[in-house]
Amino acid sequence: MYALVDCNACYASCEQIFRPDLRGKPVIVLSNNDGCIIARSAEAKALGVPDLQPYFRIAGRLRRDGVAVFSANFRLYGDISGQVMATLRGLAPRVEQYSIDEMFLDLSGMTLDLEAFAADIRDRLWREVRMPVGVGIAPTKTLAKLANHAAKKIKRDGVAVLDRPDKWRWLLRRVPVDRVWGIGRRLKRRLDALGIHSAWQLAEADPAFIRRHTSLQVERCIRELNGEPCFALEEQPPAKKEIFVTRSFAEKTGRLDDLLGHISRYAVAAAEKLRAQDGLCQSLYVFAHSSEFEPGLYRGSRSLALPWPSSDSRLIARHARAAMRRIHRPGVRFMKCGIGLLDIRDRRFHQGDLFTPGQNAEDDRLMELLDRINRRFGRDSLVFGSEGLNGKWTMRQNLLSPNYTSRWAELPRVRCH
Repeated sequence: MYALVDCNACYASCEQIFRPDLRGKPVIVLSNNDGCIIARSAEAKALGVPDLQPYFRIAGRLRRDGVAVFSANFRLYGDISGQVMATLRGLAPRVEQYSIDEMFLDLSGMTLDLEAFAADIRDRLWREVRMPVGVGIAPTKTLAKLANHAAKKIKRDGVAVLDRPDKWRWLLRRVPVDRVWGIGRRLKRRLDALGIHSAWQLAEADPAFIRRHTSLQVERCIRELNGEPCFALEEQPPAKKEIFVTRSFAEKTGRLDDLLGHISRYAVAAAEKLRAQDGLCQSLYVFAHSSEFEPGLYRGSRSLALPWPSSDSRLIARHARAAMRRIHRPGVRFMKCGIGLLDIRDRRFHQGDLFTPGQNAEDDRLMELLDRINRRFGRDSLVFGSEGLNGKWTMRQNLLSPNYTSRWAELPRVRCH
């Protein structure tokens, strides 16, 4: 059996932890630079606040409805997620952290009252972290996902256990096919064309026929929907095959120097992530574009190969800057840019070429020292001059909550009368 524990509106719930006055009230969280809505509490959803809506379009309506609005505080959310995951790791011998707010628990070999166990997880995370969660338990990961959906949307008490075929068949008849884990928009359109509109119809379909018209992944979904485990627990997340770092700017800019500073910073951040998974990349994708809400939309991009597979921030940033120079157009006011590291390979299995230059041991030691200093003394303790030293890269976060978990000066204060 697998349990899936999923935080309810994670970012909005994190903001409510240190603001008990906001519990039971509508709360939303905005994306980088206070752009779009990326998280909504249940109360905000009940008001009809749309997801991924540009904030400026509905700011007036949110004020009239008394919705609490916050800039994304990812450091706070990461710390709260760490507390949730640490609690869950102590409840099962094998776990898989699926995302910042979701974790699978493998309950194999554990003798449990499943309903009581799920309720205990829900109550413990509320008691110790003040994080509301849904807990779904089922014999496969796909069914556990659906059980979690039922815990939140159908039962509404945060707990659902699908331990018998009659239980999950009842649920499958009431769930559209795109609620099944792994079935996105493109697959839904393909399944619709085959006359499959519900999870039950998918579960009843011939796996071999569906595989011919879709993929092996969908065939495995069908088997999982019938109680046959096909997706193993991934205790160690697989290395990323691509790494992207993109941001919208706090202010639109047409200056090349600003764009070069932005792309340098994003290139350094991407290279740091690449080294964290002990990888090397062979090629880059760099892009920038103007606002979609202004006339004359311009989108520019460049793909380029590095001279050799590398994780050196200096080399990656240098080539990213060269690409940005070719993308820049005088008179265009850019609002976003980003970089993607492509063709990533595992450093352990990379075979160098005797006649081709490559990343040497001295470069490796320098990057290792850079990462170690920034981990010990805080991010941006050491930066490259090409990133800019005047703070223009800083995001707009006009509605940022205090860093309750990471800054002494911003610790919450409690008054006792």
